[in-house]
Amino acid sequence: MKLVRDNIPQLIRGDGKWCITRTVCDSNEHMQHLRDKIIEEADEFLAHPCHEEAADMLEVLWAFCDLNNFNWSEVVRVAEDKRQTHGGFARGIVLQEVGEK
Repeated sequence: MKLVRDNIPQLIRGDGKWCITRTVCDSNEHMQHLRDKIIEEADEFLAHPCHEEAADMLEVLWAFCDLNNFNWSEVVRVAEDKRQTHGGFARGIVLQEVGEK
């Protein structure tokens, strides 16, 4: 059992197959399935980096934001602000330890 894109059941039926589906019970269950899905999509991206796999991760992020009533444009704006003030993750810096002077 796993979360699938909204049109997958229709696509399966269009291929002459059948499927059994259900809708999540509440937002907590939806969040858990989205958590599992983002891990699945990240693993798929790592195994086969491509635009399609990156798009799948983005779709899950959109769903997280929608479920939490976040405006996507505002999320992107905040991300850009954080990139300007704190940087991104492109350089691969790993923090190993922090101490007092």
